[in-house]
Amino acid sequence: MTEVPNFLFLMADQMMADALPFMGQWPVHAPRLAALAERGVVFANAYCPSPLCAPSRFSLMASQLPSRIGAYDNAAEFAADTPTMAHYLRAGGWHTILAGKMHFVGPDQLHGFEERLTTDIYPADFGWTPDWSRPDDRPTWYHSMDSVVTAGPTVRTNQIDFDEEVVFTARRKLFDIARDPAKRPFFLVASLTHPHDPFAIQRRYWDLYDGVEIPMPRIGRGDVVDDPHAQRLRHVCGIDLMPVTEEQVRAARRAYFGAISFVDEQFGLILDTLEETGLAENTVVVVSGDHGEMLGERGLWYKMNFFENAARVPLLVHAPARFAARRVEAAVSTLDILPTLLDLAGLPPADAAPIDGHSLVPHLRGEDGHDLALGEYLGEGAIAPVVMIRRGDWKFVHCPADPDQLYNLADDPDETCNLAAEPAQAERVAALRAEVAERWNLPLIETQVLASQKRRHLVALANAAGALTHWDHQVPRDASREYIRAHMDLELLEAVARFPRVRFD
Repeated sequence: MTEVPNFLFLMADQMMADALPFMGQWPVHAPRLAALAERGVVFANAYCPSPLCAPSRFSLMASQLPSRIGAYDNAAEFAADTPTMAHYLRAGGWHTILAGKMHFVGPDQLHGFEERLTTDIYPADFGWTPDWSRPDDRPTWYHSMDSVVTAGPTVRTNQIDFDEEVVFTARRKLFDIARDPAKRPFFLVASLTHPHDPFAIQRRYWDLYDGVEIPMPRIGRGDVVDDPHAQRLRHVCGIDLMPVTEEQVRAARRAYFGAISFVDEQFGLILDTLEETGLAENTVVVVSGDHGEMLGERGLWYKMNFFENAARVPLLVHAPARFAARRVEAAVSTLDILPTLLDLAGLPPADAAPIDGHSLVPHLRGEDGHDLALGEYLGEGAIAPVVMIRRGDWKFVHCPADPDQLYNLADDPDETCNLAAEPAQAERVAALRAEVAERWNLPLIETQVLASQKRRHLVALANAAGALTHWDHQVPRDASREYIRAHMDLELLEAVARFPRVRFD
């Protein structure tokens, strides 16, 4: 096809790659995603640039590693002068629209999006800034085990309220686009907060797994020796403060499966609208997430580490008129999405700032492509930068404060055998350590993180005193221009609002 494409980016939060039916063997009911995968290109080994919400999202948007743009944690400011995929596409003529979660921190809540249809579910300020200088302190605002011990069916949650608004506004915008005679190409991001904890979902999604054997963690607590970073995560998440039972673990996993089914259904509503409006044929659909979920593996929950459950994410591209269905085994990254979209759009490569991603178009065409994913973790539970290199069968994790980790994922997919200290791997480890030193200045990054945390703690403390002007996105709305008003031409209004168009005489 030579027609300029539209782009629909469907994003989920904390959705583990292996939980999806086209990725793993788990009994998760997600027929709409499975149908997309059948006719799409599935990337079996896609990784996030950071296993934490905000840094991963900022890096995805900018195609730059977190340390390059100061995206250290969930309260790090995303600088307004950082070019994003929305900036590049908007400059190229695309109508850029965001519905849902992106966890932008700072006064710029658009970052290249011409329209933002909802507010965010998470705060835009510095209140969630960690403190590496006090590693023994546990943040009162951070994850706890409450999400696990209270897991189960529910009637309503904050997260359900949010995601249903996201889907409603995204669908309404697609109808607006279809009714618009100007017909600019569009880039629409619909970003849900599910299946992120809390592990609570409506009864009808919970009941999908009635009588289904819920698989339990393959690697339990104590089956492997914890690395120091995992030990710190137990502390920061309060895992050992609230021991959980086998039934609570099973309930949390069942609710998580139900939440993925909810996501699947919500994405399906958007895809139905894409079809109803006649926009589907020329729209490239991308599905991905910000990071995974440990879901009790190794006795760990949530994310914040580079084990497969936390760092690997779903990534599929559905454009059957352009690319044949296939499965790509090479390691790739969500950093690669920005250059891929520009490539598909026929726009010049990103040149306003250095990027760390690579176009996936060779992979989409079935040609040889890159095989590399890089990651950084600079958030809660860390005491120094943690970095990852994933290439071929190998994953290397390095932190100046901890012993190295090296895993052969082909032989050891559960990462139970750290080979970093094995004499047979000494040459490989030395080469990887040299690559880390070439790619990252870790002492400088640590200094920058600590300085940023100190600045943000002061600003947050000051802003909490007296009147505070919040940065959270306020959705603009003019009720005098909505629906039917006396100053409007009623016949023209009805003609313009109706889809498909009919002639009003």
